[in-house]
Order: sequence, then C-alpha cells, then structure tokens
Amino acid sequence: MSEYKLKKTKVEDKVVGTYKKIEETVVNTYQKIEDGVVNAYQKVEDKFVEKFLDEKKEVIK
Repeated sequence: MSEYKLKKTKVEDKVVGTYKKIEETVVNTYQKIEDGVVNAYQKVEDKFVEKFLDEKKEVIK
C-alpha cells in the first residue's frame, strides 16, 4: 500500500494555512523582541566601553 497516500482536503488546506499564519506571526514577533533586546544591550555596552575603557595602542608580547 506504499503507492497510496491520503488525498488533500479543503479542511487540511485551511488548517495548514492557519497554522502557517500563526507560526509566521509568532516567529516575527519573537524576532522583533530579540532585535529590540540585542539593540538595547548593544547601546548599554557601547556606553560602558565609551565611559570606562580605552583602546590599547600597542600590543605587548
């Protein structure tokens, strides 16, 4: 029976389509949150470096 497969139905198409929309929304929302957190951290890190650290001019071996 390996030559057979289930027929696609309208219900299946709707369920899969709805699932994909939900998945895209969740992934996009997560990505926006992650980008915001990373950007905020980067700003804090940049300010810290600017305030407390100096770049080395010469590397001593």
